Amino acid sequence: MTLHTPPPEGGRIVDEPMAEALSRRYLAYALSTITNRALPDVRDGFKPVHRRILYAMYQMRLNPQAAARKCAKVVGEVMGGYHPHGDASIYEALVRLA
Repeated sequence: MTLHTPPPEGGRIVDEPMAEALSRRYLAYALSTITNRALPDVRDGFKPVHRRILYAMYQMRLNPQAAARKCAKVVGEVMGGYHPHGDASIYEALVRLA
């Protein structure tokens, strides 16, 4: 087993200050997080967690004519299949959909 890390593609290793590298990379990560997760989509106003909840409810055949189901059943289905980030955010999004 070797402890040698191969150089990045292109063979160049760039020496730059840590603060500058972290600042630039964190900004890119933060912007992608905000645009992909935190802001509602312009097309329908939903965040990804909202779409996952609605899709799980569709898969469970929950519609106005169906019998009532416990909220925990829906949250468990979403967390188990589509959104493995904990139940608190799913509960919060589910309440906001109501």
